Amino acid sequence: MPANLTPEYFKAERWFRTAATSEEKILALERMLAVMPKHKGTDHLRADLRKKLSKLREAPKKKAAAKHADIFHIPATGAGQIVLLGTPNSGKSAIVAALTNAKVTVADYRFATKAPAPGMVRFEDVHIQIVDMPPIAEDFIMPGQVGTYRHCDLIAVVVDLSGEVRQQYATSFDFLESRNLLIDDNTSAQDHRGNVLGKGAFVIAAKADIAKPGALQTLKKLCKKRFQVVEVSTTTGIGLEELPAKFFNMLNIIRVYTKRPGMTADMNEPFTLPAGSTVMDLAAAIHRELAEKLKFARIWGTGVYDGQNTQRTHVLNDKDIIELHFA
Repeated sequence: MPANLTPEYFKAERWFRTAATSEEKILALERMLAVMPKHKGTDHLRADLRKKLSKLREAPKKKAAAKHADIFHIPATGAGQIVLLGTPNSGKSAIVAALTNAKVTVADYRFATKAPAPGMVRFEDVHIQIVDMPPIAEDFIMPGQVGTYRHCDLIAVVVDLSGEVRQQYATSFDFLESRNLLIDDNTSAQDHRGNVLGKGAFVIAAKADIAKPGALQTLKKLCKKRFQVVEVSTTTGIGLEELPAKFFNMLNIIRVYTKRPGMTADMNEPFTLPAGSTVMDLAAAIHRELAEKLKFARIWGTGVYDGQNTQRTHVLNDKDIIELHFA
């Protein structure tokens, strides 16, 4: 009986073949099993995949020697980590160079960026980390590259408006979708085992100053309402000043300031929390064990009067000031 495998299965199979780590191979195998049709024609294949999956899960994790450090492991710092993705010469490095002090290679030849290059962007009183990455191509992806996208907070797909927009879009999003890197109806942020899966994404339309006629409109049609498009040019400065604010908004976070009873608030170092966080979430971010002793809080900010007493479950807003009282 023919297996009649689906396009989703073949995408997951390609992901498995290009996976550089056991973690990615496990996720790819789980995806292959999830989308595989269930009938007699796939019984042997299903059993083979389960056997491979079992071996990978049971295999002891080898400790990498210091000399074999993973260059694609970029510790997150600041209020959030945004990782750039794009095809060769899409303009990623130029964006990072324009916004940060990171040492990046800006060149007009393919694959000038050979390793991740993190830099810090300032938005008002918070810092956001952006990471330049080696480009991807239909026939080439650097081993280990997927892990950086898997563990960031947000993915920014950079498309060169002076190039072939449709081809860049297809290559970039095929890379993301085939590896379950995007949050959508089929992919959540985590699987049932707690493994990190999909991420949010948006599109930076680069080189707006030399865009082909109709390129931006074409890109917006391709993105539809699924992905927000931000137009920029590192040559003329179009959109660059607004980009840090876009980063902050796309990360979907808030800033909260704290104060001790009888003292003024510390307005220099806000805590950054996911939007929708509560007073209790803030207390846990300060000190998890101390949070259990939280009695009540006073708040200055949105929708309250100054110094109002509030409960642990109160949902915080951006730029709220909180005074925590412990038992």
